[in-house]
Order: sequence, then structure tokens, then C-alpha cells
Amino acid sequence: MLATAIVLGVIAVALAWPVPMALSRAEWPARAPAMALALWQGIALAGAASMIGGLLAFAAIPAGSFAAAAEQLAPALLHGAIPPQYAVIHLAALTLAVGLAVHLMLNVALTAVRAERERRRQHELIAILGDPMPGMPRTLVLAHPEPLAYCVPGFRTATVLTDGLVQALGPDELAAVIAHERAHLDQFHHLVLLSFRAWHSALPWFPIANRAERAVALLTEMLADDTARHEVGDRALGSAILLVGSSGEPGAYAESGGVSPDRGMLDARLARLGISL
Repeated sequence: MLATAIVLGVIAVALAWPVPMALSRAEWPARAPAMALALWQGIALAGAASMIGGLLAFAAIPAGSFAAAAEQLAPALLHGAIPPQYAVIHLAALTLAVGLAVHLMLNVALTAVRAERERRRQHELIAILGDPMPGMPRTLVLAHPEPLAYCVPGFRTATVLTDGLVQALGPDELAAVIAHERAHLDQFHHLVLLSFRAWHSALPWFPIANRAERAVALLTEMLADDTARHEVGDRALGSAILLVGSSGEPGAYAESGGVSPDRGMLDARLARLGISL
């Protein structure tokens, strides 16, 4: 079990810092955003599993296996008679593993509840204030001069535009924006972003959690751009991005501290289209 604990510990350390740092600085994710997004998800899941698994393996060293440790320690939960071979350091590792697992699960649940509350609020507001866009199902227009576009997930998905956006864009550019927002919904980007928002919320002091959330947010924007490029071409999409700017698409879960698109993300998206500011 000691060897298992060491191996899992090494993996946890590697996935906690050097591997995600290297990925966040690499240039290839812009060329393969789907693969990079899958890799980020794998890093997050494997990192958490190896960290918790390493602590549990260390705690189980006196028993020689997870099953034997569970068999020996389970009665202690009821009778309080902890086997003498378990030192304080083993019990501390067990407590830390359980506490970390519970902390992560609670943060996922809390983030999901907050996101659901915000989603319902958005649906209520756009149902009252929005007007259906002719010829565009599940698309609503708000009477507002600022050029904004965003999507609201759920059982009843909706793409929301403002009058300012509709008036500022031509037909192809508008089609690019709508295709981009619908790609977010069709590819369930809100669920991916929710998991990384929960990770960052659970470990706000952990620098790589913030870096991971920002990287994933940019990758989802690139994937949505790829759908729009396929439907309307690079020229219309690039023109729409230039006209709307980074402030034209509020980030998912921005109300609860999530990442909002900024100038860096805007530059990265335009660079893929061969456009520079």
C-alpha cells in the first residue's frame, strides 16, 4: 500500500501543478479545442481521484489493502475501538481524504443549485421582457441598446439578443452570433463550465483552479466559434466578434463569480481566424 500511496501522490502532485501549467501555456489547444477540453476534464477528475486515493492508500497501510482497512475500521465508527496499529498519521490521512471528498461534492452541489436558481431567474425575465425573433425559434430579443448575446440552458433553452446587437450586425454576422450561442447549448458547455466553477469555488486558494476555469471557458468559446465558422464562414464570424467585442457575451455563471470573456480571450479567438487588433 505504501507504493500505491506514493504513486498516487506523485500523480496528484503532477496533475496539481506542472501538467496543467504546461497545458495552459501550450499553443496546440487552439488547434484542437475539443481534445484540449477533454484533457482538462481528465486532469481535473484524475487529480481529485489520485489525491483522495493517495490519502486513503496511506491510511490503509497498516491493513495492507483497502478492503482490510475498511473491515478493521468500520466497527470503530460504532464502538470507538480503533485498532492499535493505526497511528495518528494514518487516521489524519483518512480524515483528510473523507473531508476533501465531502468538500468537493458539497461545492459541486452548491454550485449546481446556484446555477439552477440563476437559470430560472433568467428564463422568468426573458419570458416577460423578450420578444420572439421572427423565423428564429428559441430566440428572443430584448429592448436594450447595448449589443449583447447570451444563451440560457435548461429544458427550455433560449438564445437571447438585444436590439442593439440586431441593429449593429448584418444578416451573416447575426447568423454567426446565433450559431455560436446555440453551439454552447447543443454541446452542453454550461455543464462543463459548472464543474470547473465548482472546482475553483472549492479551492479558491489554488492558483491552478483559476487557470483551469479560464482555459476551459476559452476552449468552449473556440468550440462554439468552430460551429459558427462551419455555418457562415470565417469572415462573418470575425466581423461579428470585432463588432460585439469581449463585453458582448456575458460569461456563464458570471453572477456567481464565474469567468467572463475578456480582451485576452477575444484576441485568442480572433487569432484563430487570422485577425489581430
